[in-house]
Amino acid sequence: MDIASVVGLILALGLIITAILIAPGSSLSAFIDYPSLMVVVGGAIAAAMISFPLKNFLNVGMVAKKVFLNKIDNIPDLIETIVSLAETARRDGLLALETKIQEIENPFIVLGIQMAVDGTRPEVIEDIMRTELDAVATRHRDGKGVVDQMGRFAPAFGMIGTLMGLIIMLGNMSDPSSIGAGMAVALITTLYGAIVSNVFFLPFAEKLGFISKQELLAREIIVRGIMAIQSGDNPRVIEQKLLTFVPPKLRRGEKEAA
Repeated sequence: MDIASVVGLILALGLIITAILIAPGSSLSAFIDYPSLMVVVGGAIAAAMISFPLKNFLNVGMVAKKVFLNKIDNIPDLIETIVSLAETARRDGLLALETKIQEIENPFIVLGIQMAVDGTRPEVIEDIMRTELDAVATRHRDGKGVVDQMGRFAPAFGMIGTLMGLIIMLGNMSDPSSIGAGMAVALITTLYGAIVSNVFFLPFAEKLGFISKQELLAREIIVRGIMAIQSGDNPRVIEQKLLTFVPPKLRRGEKEAA
């Protein structure tokens, strides 16, 4: 569970609701309008369906779930695993890594080690692994794109709803007492568009982008680590190469030395 996403969402909604409740003369029921919500959320979803293939759109639920349920690889642990494999390969030979495959949880590492053990040429290993990395990047980009576009569409549909409300209100000018209430309902749609966009869709898209960057970084480290193991590099050299991806404060070796 991503605590930051959960706390952030609760905090954002809580601040908005609290501001409504403590404002003089306001009530929460005055901010509830189902037609406005239908225009904003339904419109944003419909526009996204037009913008993307159905397959991409239907995956948006699974993609959005990653905002709250994601497992980002711990880079120092990942490097430690690769260095351990390098030590085994240098001490007992590359074929000895076959006995370690069952202990490895990361499927991308397993893919690279299995190809190395099978005697696959280095350029073929790198080509396959980088093709897999590019495919993952494309899937992530497509998933983020759907959520990002819904965040862009929501405010526009908020304005559409507001214009619709104003037209309806102006068409009923014969009753001056209803003008204030009509204006309030018209503006609620703009409010909904802003909330749906800036509390849900756009933050979700940004978190998905961050998760994607972290996963691609982990895979890049794995590719470089596997290629170094396959070429027989010294484990300490491999470790130093891979630690360049880690901020100095998180490098275990330096912390221990300090």
